[in-house]
Amino acid sequence: MASLLRSDTQLNRHSYYEASLSRPAPLAPLVGDLATDVVVVGAGFAGLSAAIELAQRGFQVAVLEADRVCSGASGRNGGQVIVGYASGQSELEQQLGQAAARQMWDMSLEAIDLMDARMAQWGIECERQNGYLYVADSARKARALDAEMDAMDKAYGLPTERAYGADVRALIDSPRYVACAYEKRSGHVHPLKYGLGLARAALALGVQIYENTAALRLEQGATVQIRTANGLVRARYALLAGNCTLPAFGPQLAPSIAARIMPVGTYIVATERLDPGLVQRLIPSGAAACDNNVVLDYFRFSQDARLLFGGRVSYSSSTPARLQQRMAARMATVFPQLRGTPIEFTWGGFVDISMNRAPDFGRIGENVYYLQGFSGHGVALTGLAGQLVAQAMAGEAARFELFSRLQHRDFPGGPLLRAPSLVLGMLYHRLKDYL
Repeated sequence: MASLLRSDTQLNRHSYYEASLSRPAPLAPLVGDLATDVVVVGAGFAGLSAAIELAQRGFQVAVLEADRVCSGASGRNGGQVIVGYASGQSELEQQLGQAAARQMWDMSLEAIDLMDARMAQWGIECERQNGYLYVADSARKARALDAEMDAMDKAYGLPTERAYGADVRALIDSPRYVACAYEKRSGHVHPLKYGLGLARAALALGVQIYENTAALRLEQGATVQIRTANGLVRARYALLAGNCTLPAFGPQLAPSIAARIMPVGTYIVATERLDPGLVQRLIPSGAAACDNNVVLDYFRFSQDARLLFGGRVSYSSSTPARLQQRMAARMATVFPQLRGTPIEFTWGGFVDISMNRAPDFGRIGENVYYLQGFSGHGVALTGLAGQLVAQAMAGEAARFELFSRLQHRDFPGGPLLRAPSLVLGMLYHRLKDYL
């Protein structure tokens, strides 16, 4: 798995996001010993968010990043800013009860507000766009979509505009979909621009960020110690925010939680620039979109009029063969108008999922915190997660502990059989998607 993650890191370097901006010069790696209040492992959205919150509360913070800032899922995802959780509210209601589930729902809305507040406070220009389309490609999926949206409106006050049959084409000009629901609370961003903006904010607050500095070993005690190739960090607290990279590269850091998430490959293509008039006709609102299949497609248009289309996934230890051709063919089933349109960028990598798709936040001992299991809903939720863990370290733990009450199970099969078991399970669900 480690070699595969490294290969996907190389694939990610050729993403549209990386090509659309100029990164600053690399930050120096850690050399020597360092004492600080908090050491954060991972300079993605969650780690950077926590660092910002902690620095604003007066903590000294050091962030260790094995590669570059936002080189993992934070810098290559679909950019979809989505309310709620990948598990859906029913999982939260069953585990925690209606009142706690409502509190968590409200926090997911707060997560989007927090993103917007940080963009405003720190001048982060990241192509923020409101609007989200939930689409269904069969009568059965349309009924499921209706039931879910009715329940969300009744219990959580999430209004949507619905369309069915031929009327769908007014919201998304695709022959594939038989129903859709449009809501304005969710939306999309350029994720790498957002992440690099968070890094600038953290640095401005005095956070020390060390790139190309992998955390190799964690030693717990009254003082946490994290060893790197050329250094040692001693801190009062540690935060593990590397998500799916931690089980692959550093199981020695947190073996007790490694089996609770599975790295799943997801991939995106970006077309050449399209005619802006065509873009306006295909999705007039400019919303992001996602279907409600288990093995789903998700897509949106970029600010420079490219279709960014994702969804081909790998639940095994191999990147799909003929990836670009398969993604282009899938894209053409959604928008036949784009059949034959050149693909200019293909990239992807791993995201972390939990068994029940609910976020997995908690502590190992008294002073090591972790954030994982965002399950594809992390663009907004990671920011809130960083804020919650900073509050907990500052002695205000109630909101963080609400998440830590969620129960999680290990993926079956152990390190060797975990991926094959998931492959078989997902093949079953993929067959159901076609029924």
